[in-house]
Amino acid sequence: MTNIRVAPKLRPERDATVTATSVLPARFETVEDLEDFMTRPDEALIADLARVDGDILILGVAGKMGPTLARMAKRAAPEKRVIGVARFSEPDLVARLQSWGIETIKADLMDAEALAALPKCKNVIFMAGMKFGASGNQALTWAMNTHVPAMVAETFKDSRIVAFSTGNVYPLVDVFQGGALESQPAEPRGEYAMSCLGRERMFEHFSRKHGTPGRIFRLNYAIDCRYGVLYDLASRIKAGTVIDLSLMGHVNVIWQGDANAQALRCLAHTTEVTSPINCSGPETLSLRWLVTELAARLGVEPKLVGAEPSTAWLTNTAQANTLFGYPSVPLGAMLDWVADWVARGEVAYNKPTKFEARTGAF
Repeated sequence: MTNIRVAPKLRPERDATVTATSVLPARFETVEDLEDFMTRPDEALIADLARVDGDILILGVAGKMGPTLARMAKRAAPEKRVIGVARFSEPDLVARLQSWGIETIKADLMDAEALAALPKCKNVIFMAGMKFGASGNQALTWAMNTHVPAMVAETFKDSRIVAFSTGNVYPLVDVFQGGALESQPAEPRGEYAMSCLGRERMFEHFSRKHGTPGRIFRLNYAIDCRYGVLYDLASRIKAGTVIDLSLMGHVNVIWQGDANAQALRCLAHTTEVTSPINCSGPETLSLRWLVTELAARLGVEPKLVGAEPSTAWLTNTAQANTLFGYPSVPLGAMLDWVADWVARGEVAYNKPTKFEARTGAF
């Protein structure tokens, strides 16, 4: 295991060039522009992290959201150590994180000795897990999504733990219901969602056992110009692919910067025992309407078939909206940005969300 330390890049003060503003860009010319905007903290996040003592350890930092979450945390709290842990299969990511003042540790979280050797930071964001490929490797899925959380919950019993989860633990709900509340009994479909509920239960169990404060962060779906539900739809529209509305007719979405900010702010809003909180946009969105809007921006006639089902995976975010306010980036801006990005053929992760998989098979 390699532990690489870098001196934090402290800023003498936080000014308007660092914090988020109410002025939204018309487009993002480059990945650097996109990530700079996405990682700007607002004053509410800065204030919440100032209330939280200790440094921040991010487990599973190498995923789609981890790098921008880590950078946002460092920009919001430059006086804190922000440490990212992952296996780091992408060779350039370590250097990128370090350039932002984030320390990195290469470690396999399934290795008990490596896990025990990690710094015992007061604040832990747990982002590790397995989704895609889960249907072909159920044993590894359960190990990553349930066994590893149990190990982490024991190892960091004296920390605050915000653990990422998913709205897939809920049942499909009526699209006129307003989405599932946190009080909705879990009813996972498929082994991926079952293993994610197992993750939640492990953090809950050890939170009860040790008095560990925390939050279970049930997210769906984060939007980045390089991936997400809107990217999936826009890229299919541009390619002339038929979109079947009978698979899934409604979704919730939230800008990834807003999702990361809410996850970090949860460190200041933990509960003992840990408890779930939904994260997404406040609207129940018609897929037909989203396709129509994106197609108009792309100048393409969409190909739609099928009738929308009466149920979908939807969450009610009233609790998060009460704590954090409404997301800062509106839906219209996300549609503009993603359509422009796709139209120009900019870089993408090529990782479909599979949001339409009603059976839960990922």
